[in-house]
Amino acid sequence: MRRSSLLILPVAGLAAASLAACGGEGGSDGDGLNVVAAFYPLAYAAEQVGGDDVTVTNLTPAGQEPHDLELAPSDIAAIEEADYVVYLKDFIPELDAAIEEYASDKALDVATAVDTIGYDSTQALTDDHAHEDDHAHDEGEESHEEEGEEHAHDDELEGTDPHIWLDPVRYAQIGDAIADGLAGIDDANADQYATAADAFTADLTTLDAEFTDGLANRTSDAIVTSHAAFGYLADRYGLTQVAISGLSPDQEPDTQRMAEVAHYVEDNAVTTIFFETLVSPDIAETLAAESGAQTAVLDPLEGLADDKAADGADYFTVMRENLAALQTALGAA
Repeated sequence: MRRSSLLILPVAGLAAASLAACGGEGGSDGDGLNVVAAFYPLAYAAEQVGGDDVTVTNLTPAGQEPHDLELAPSDIAAIEEADYVVYLKDFIPELDAAIEEYASDKALDVATAVDTIGYDSTQALTDDHAHEDDHAHDEGEESHEEEGEEHAHDDELEGTDPHIWLDPVRYAQIGDAIADGLAGIDDANADQYATAADAFTADLTTLDAEFTDGLANRTSDAIVTSHAAFGYLADRYGLTQVAISGLSPDQEPDTQRMAEVAHYVEDNAVTTIFFETLVSPDIAETLAAESGAQTAVLDPLEGLADDKAADGADYFTVMRENLAALQTALGAA
């Protein structure tokens, strides 16, 4: 991601820019608190918790992948002028720098509100690797085995999964943290924020129950995805995520990774390769064609696709679409 030179411009000039020109939706109308959110699920949570007492500006426009966000001068002005900023540290490095410069004392990193989990691209394939290593050892191919292990180690795709909001339980905790933050700067409306957060949690508890019940009778646990966006969802509902690429949707898998995932698809009778709405489906379609599987959308909800935004979709409608897709793929429909 390119680092924007905008961050070195004088704040005084930027603060005069119109907030209505921000890349995302919303803008201050002079009423209540002005909250800036990094991308869709954080903006949605702030809207649900803040209600009529806040105006939320989403820095990432509908249809844009937040990893590709580059801040405009009006975005910097919005951050500097905001009463509160909701973001996810390390998800958009350019935004991290802007917050450190202009909003470090009024920002919530939502990762601090939950227990985070890591991602290791080799984790789900461990059994397969172990089987292959045993086979190589039996045939006396110890040197080949050692080379293969070294190559696999070099190609591991590891890190902390940022897609917290795909677990409804953790997403509710984010809502509570936002409510606490807003109450800290607007004590007069603290009770309203707490009540709204409770209502948000109740809706998410209902969604969590729908996923638990809807996937209870599945015949498979394996989901193969174009990139590693679904670790929290898999963790919550006992699924096994095998990602073709790593944590970044822009990361290209090498031929070894493609072969490993294809082997997993065949061995586990995986019927569906999932791709996403805001990134190219080419890799998923290639693997599906090679393995005889079909493709389907599983939305990581980093943002709303243009058509969904136009149709009035929100977090809950998209998550229920995800549930239907998982039920079909995992034999629970």
